[in-house]
Amino acid sequence: MQLNGLLEILRGIPAYRSMLARLRADSQPLSLGVVRSARPYVLSALARDWESAVIYVTARVDRAYNVSEQLPVWLGADAGIYRFSEPAPLFYERSAWGESAIRSRIETLAALMPPDEKVNTPTHPPLIVTSARALMQRTLPISRFREGSMVLKPNQRAPLDKLIERWVKIGYEPSGMVTEPGKFSRRGGILDIFPLAADHPIRIEFFGDEIDSIRRFDPSSQRSIETVQQAVIVPAREASPENAPLAADHLARWFESLRQSDGADAAGGDMTSPAADFQPLSEGGVFPFLEFYLPYLYNNPVSLLDYAPTDALIVIEDGVELRDTVREIEDASEKTRAERAAGGTLPDDYPLPYLRWDDLSASLDERRVVYLSHKDESISDEDDEGEVLRSLIAPEMRFGGQLKNLLTHLRGLRNKGDRVVAVTAQSARMADIWQQQESAFLQRASVISDPPERKSVIFVDGTLQEGWRLRDGEGELHLFTDAEIFGWSRPEPRRRKATRRARTPEQSYADLREGDFVVHVDYGVGKFAGMRRRTLEGVEREYLLIEYAGTDTLFVPIHQADRLTRYVGPDDKPPTMSKLGQPDWIRIKSRAKKAVEEEARELLDLYARRAATPGHAYSPDTSWQHEMEASFPYVETEDQLKAVRSVKADMERPIPMDRLICGDVGYGKTEVALRAAFKAVMDGKQVAILVPTTILAQQHWETFSRRLAPFPIKVELMSRFRTKEQQNRTLEMLNRGEVDVLIGTHRIIQPDIIFKDLGLVIIDEEQRFGVKHKEYLKKLRAHVDVLTLTATPIPRTMYMSLTGVRDISMIQTPPEDRLPVITHVGVFDERLIRQAVLREMERGGQVFFVHNRVQTIDSIREKLEQIVPEARVVIGHGQMDERLLENVMTSFGNGEADILLATAIIESGLDIPNANTLIVDRADWFGLAQLYQIRGRVGRSAQQAYAYFFHPPANRLTEEARARLETLTEYTDLGSGYQIAMRDLELRGAGDILSTSQTGHVASIGLHLYTQMLAQAVSTLKGEYDRAHANGEIPAAANGAAHTMTISADAPNISDSTVVIDMPLTAYLPVDWIPEISLRLQIYRRIGGLLNLKEVDAMADELRDRFGELPIAVQGLLYQIRVKLLATAANATGVMQREGRIEIRLPYLVEIDRDRLARRLGNDVRVTRTAVELLMSKSAENWRERLTEILTDLAENLRVGTGA
Repeated sequence: MQLNGLLEILRGIPAYRSMLARLRADSQPLSLGVVRSARPYVLSALARDWESAVIYVTARVDRAYNVSEQLPVWLGADAGIYRFSEPAPLFYERSAWGESAIRSRIETLAALMPPDEKVNTPTHPPLIVTSARALMQRTLPISRFREGSMVLKPNQRAPLDKLIERWVKIGYEPSGMVTEPGKFSRRGGILDIFPLAADHPIRIEFFGDEIDSIRRFDPSSQRSIETVQQAVIVPAREASPENAPLAADHLARWFESLRQSDGADAAGGDMTSPAADFQPLSEGGVFPFLEFYLPYLYNNPVSLLDYAPTDALIVIEDGVELRDTVREIEDASEKTRAERAAGGTLPDDYPLPYLRWDDLSASLDERRVVYLSHKDESISDEDDEGEVLRSLIAPEMRFGGQLKNLLTHLRGLRNKGDRVVAVTAQSARMADIWQQQESAFLQRASVISDPPERKSVIFVDGTLQEGWRLRDGEGELHLFTDAEIFGWSRPEPRRRKATRRARTPEQSYADLREGDFVVHVDYGVGKFAGMRRRTLEGVEREYLLIEYAGTDTLFVPIHQADRLTRYVGPDDKPPTMSKLGQPDWIRIKSRAKKAVEEEARELLDLYARRAATPGHAYSPDTSWQHEMEASFPYVETEDQLKAVRSVKADMERPIPMDRLICGDVGYGKTEVALRAAFKAVMDGKQVAILVPTTILAQQHWETFSRRLAPFPIKVELMSRFRTKEQQNRTLEMLNRGEVDVLIGTHRIIQPDIIFKDLGLVIIDEEQRFGVKHKEYLKKLRAHVDVLTLTATPIPRTMYMSLTGVRDISMIQTPPEDRLPVITHVGVFDERLIRQAVLREMERGGQVFFVHNRVQTIDSIREKLEQIVPEARVVIGHGQMDERLLENVMTSFGNGEADILLATAIIESGLDIPNANTLIVDRADWFGLAQLYQIRGRVGRSAQQAYAYFFHPPANRLTEEARARLETLTEYTDLGSGYQIAMRDLELRGAGDILSTSQTGHVASIGLHLYTQMLAQAVSTLKGEYDRAHANGEIPAAANGAAHTMTISADAPNISDSTVVIDMPLTAYLPVDWIPEISLRLQIYRRIGGLLNLKEVDAMADELRDRFGELPIAVQGLLYQIRVKLLATAANATGVMQREGRIEIRLPYLVEIDRDRLARRLGNDVRVTRTAVELLMSKSAENWRERLTEILTDLAENLRVGTGA
């Protein structure tokens, strides 16, 4: 959506042009008095007309965000719009700034540098949107930013070591792979770096010390995209690691003063105090709290205003609000400083980290300033231009969904000669209604690039916050939005692409660490002991070393790495290791195979019954469906929309739906369910929504009731929050068909619950229900549509085998502008708790405090009230009276309390976007997946969220608890649920997702091998089923019912046999080519799992692009894989070097004409009863090419029973 043509109307008004002329000629500030809804519009016009940078300042960060998201509508997505973020911590708070804030700030500072020093050169000077706190924050001097920046070009001399040294000094961190801004990697003569102000990372290839080429590359695939002629590298942080030792010197003097005053312990020594930062500061390294020491690092730190050109225009939204906000921040900051200094966590000489209002005001006095607010106390009310502009723009009328009144009003405006633009998510519907009454003067558009004609009515498909009207001489321009038309509005999708941490190809493969238990398909359970390089008969190769029972060891060739996987059992007990050379493993695998075949038949039986059972085919979407979906107050992700489309397609087919929606916490699964429920009700069907907890039932009831309120749909709740009388009344209404949607816990699947016409069952977190409930749900699947939601991201293959043959939608994309939760793990710290709560309260937010013991929760409340007496604390737990618990949750949801002190009842699905700080007491009591779910209760908005997991002193932690908590800090990225779930399976086992019959087999062969065998069995039986119904033996499945098995990247190759490869080839990944052990192992596993020659070629290209020219050893490794694939295609059992020859072992040679085959293959080949032999003496120069030719011929012309 683009509305830039509407800017020309304002730009053409004489009063606006006069105001602009005065701004250019006079440095005195102006007050324009623009109504709030029109400020992004007026700001865009000013930015278009001003020849230099424009900086827009709001008092609050949420307003800055809101305005910055609307500006591309008026100026275009490539207009050079930047948001200068405020760091997440309060002033004087020792906490991480957050990657998103660091990047946006550096991008903005880079945009204000002279044109030849910019990464991107937009067509117009930058437009920067910022808030009071961000404007106050001091930053590095301009001279230091310039010194830290560099421009690199091909043919330029740039010694690699010096270049890396410089990058480290300006804040870039070394990494195995470059997937996010601020990282770099070296591999031989290739340097990868992701500059902070760039859209893509850069790959620089050297010839000696000279730059040979510069390429942009995709951080996900790690492949080059395009060649570029220069790379601009800017500092990665405002706090320069190079200067960090200066801060260490200050800390040392502070520590000494504390010791001399007998306060040695005041500085503390744990991870929550500055003492923990002394070493990284001394070493000049990057660490999370580096920015806290920024005031120490420069003699003359500056602010954003110092970066602005002298002729920049400073546009302030509301001068009075800005002044008052800055002073409030000052007062709060001084209190924080006093508290921290008294508590020994802030050095006495800590410099002022921000500009005071007096300094900020003096700096503004030297600039050209415009106030968009209605009035500013420093501006005279006699301001003529301000008065004129104030009278030009006014709020638009509101109609609250009264469309008849709206259309009458629009007709009057058109007849008067005015121009009307209606920006609405319902543009098609509105246009249809208009055309039913009016035959002319209607347009629909997505772009308005020129001023509309008078008497025009244009409906634009899109969204804006609010509308307004502009008097333009002969008439008026009217802008309507959904806020004026319907009384609600929703955000427009982001105009700038959000930067997400890339997921590289290797991340599909779980890390193997030395000491991990592993399963080899052919040899059983052992322990991974690392990689070993061995030289045999003059040929060097690398192997995976596996230790087995006793002193047995196995060297696994790299080409067989795909037959190896990490062991995950049903519990945390170590497995029984196999013994090499014994038949035990064959028997164990045979028993497991028999068991999975039985289970697969059971699953396919359910599939067959579903496919043969007629179901209700729902009608296509109605106009009400579109209207309800348009009222969603957020922007859907593409994964969400794809899931919705799949669900609707299932519902419109005449067989029962059984679809699983799998998505991380907070990724929008409920919205998918709500749209499915609405579709069912529109066809006269009833919907049951089954949830595991009372609180989640209450929340779903509130969500569904609120969203469906405009429609004649009855939503009811069955839980212990309802009295017996209320439940009986609901049962009667349900039986009569007067309840459309019933939400509840397991109560709604009791025998006395009778639906008149149940069409859809939605199950939230099915794995949390008992066996009896699951059996009931299993029966339901045969005749009603079932939609299951889960936030437990078990891998795809596991879902297919453990939850049945069903269709799956994965929601893997986080909602827009969602930030990773900043996670802290440490010993219980009252000062940190107070700091965290006060920070959240200062920004108007709320706090979850989890203590999972009802017996002691009251004493924890008393302690909290002592730590933070300013906070209002309420308690919620499952043993409370139903009414009291309901009142507590409602009260907290309405913002009537600051802290909800609760047990783990908040774990499932609780959605309170205003609560963005989580504190968990005794985090060691919880499982890893449970902690991850609890952490998902915060960070559900664009606000930076914090999670604090406290535990007893380290010496009282079990090894398992320590590993769980370490994993939480390791996986903080958005969408880490997959890695968390896998790590939890490794730590606790898979018992929670296994049936009793499965547990024993999983214990003996491991979860990955078990699920892969089951997936293969289901796939085989599914093929038999399809052939049977093709022959008319069983009813054909309805269109779309077919199910495709998908094998996860980490699954082992479980074919009964594998080709033995033993050739005179050096084959490995050199350490100096790929130094990182984990990356090398992951690439070995990728190479071992390649499926065809096309994939081998693609891998060769990828490796060459990422790491440079392929060494001889790598060429040998890839050739070995080619031979393996061709030999497999030819049904060979081995390709081996023998004296003077290479043998291709073929078991079926006795059945064919061997002489004829020998003649066809050539005179350097001999064919025996057991092998085709390539004679090295006759093919010494080109034996590799000849071997490939022979294997290709055999693969194409020789199959069992086909003859020669």
